[in-house]
Amino acid sequence: GLVVDGRTLNIIFQGDLETKFLALTKHCRSVLCCRSTPLQKSMVVKLVRRQLKVMTLSIGDGANDVSMIQAADVGVGISGQEGMQAVMASDFAISRFKHLKKLLLVHGHWCYTRLAKMVIYFFYKNVSYVNLLFWYQFFCGFSGSTMIDYWQMIFFNLFFTSMPPLLFGALDRDVSAETLLVLPELYKNGQ
Repeated sequence: GLVVDGRTLNIIFQGDLETKFLALTKHCRSVLCCRSTPLQKSMVVKLVRRQLKVMTLSIGDGANDVSMIQAADVGVGISGQEGMQAVMASDFAISRFKHLKKLLLVHGHWCYTRLAKMVIYFFYKNVSYVNLLFWYQFFCGFSGSTMIDYWQMIFFNLFFTSMPPLLFGALDRDVSAETLLVLPELYKNGQ
């Protein structure tokens, strides 16, 4: 592990030592930045995103973590003793740090699979709709006449575009929460 304080981060950012700092952090299992300013926290997140080209997750519980949460791809705010500023600036909010495991492993897995299924669903829904109109043009001699009444088109998009995402969002759970917590490696299957 590596522990870096605010003064060391100042030296790293002012002395153009970012590449050496990142080379050192690649050999560590965890890196902890302590006693750093909000600007330094966001600069570390931006450095990791820019140089390593990876997705970043920032977790904070107070107003001093807002810039770090906003700089990350995904921000998690913890509501607690230091107020609600981090929660207001975050993408996801949890009440305690212990809920982070369930947020990432269970709800993250479910969200990932739901989004993947919905992308495929919307693609095939639109392909079938356009394919129908394309072949109809051969039937009517490319006159440009409409095959579907406007009311039918509105209801088609209403029922086939709004209902499945609502049902999938509420009901689709491919694996139970208990199984996902016991086997965290299931998260990588979707990737």
